Amino acid sequence: MADRSRVMHFAEALGRIPGPADERAVTAMVRGSLDVRLSARPLRPNQRKIHTQDELYVVINGRGVLLHDGRRDPFEAGDCIFVAAGVEHSFEDFSDDLAVWVIFHGPVGGEQPR
Repeated sequence: MADRSRVMHFAEALGRIPGPADERAVTAMVRGSLDVRLSARPLRPNQRKIHTQDELYVVINGRGVLLHDGRRDPFEAGDCIFVAAGVEHSFEDFSDDLAVWVIFHGPVGGEQPR
């Protein structure tokens, strides 16, 4: 029954960062196509990414700028960011305290719009 519902505690996940190889993200839960991770402490400047699944970022701490689809959108703690599968994106100008829940979900190629 443990895989049917769960509370993922920010403090517990944050306490596992950095990982043994200096990883800045830890997996909190995987179930089917759902993959929940916490990224934090501080994130490294990143390359533009393209993921095969839709993803949702829930910003817990900090602020920054999301570069996506030729746009630069600022974000801060409390914001929720959606990036569809296949969209090139990166975080820029982010604060050292940035912490985000990263949630991958759905089929390869992303969900189909309704």
